[in-house]
Amino acid sequence: MSRRGNCWDNAPMERLFRSLKTEWVPNHGYRSITEATMDIGWYLMSFYNQKRPHAANDGLPPVAKEEKLKSLSGIS
Repeated sequence: MSRRGNCWDNAPMERLFRSLKTEWVPNHGYRSITEATMDIGWYLMSFYNQKRPHAANDGLPPVAKEEKLKSLSGIS
């Protein structure tokens, strides 16, 4: 947690939601909460974490960057 007046701890989540809204959620919205839950869950777990390149990770998806760090640190 940062001290009062510093918003750095919100930045990662704000970036995630911006990407979700601009890249994935349809302009017309979803027909049901079930459809939204399934679609957004797939986006986060399959696309955002495993396929989408992230500039902060040197162009790698989070899963690939984590595996690379594990191999360098010796953690299995």
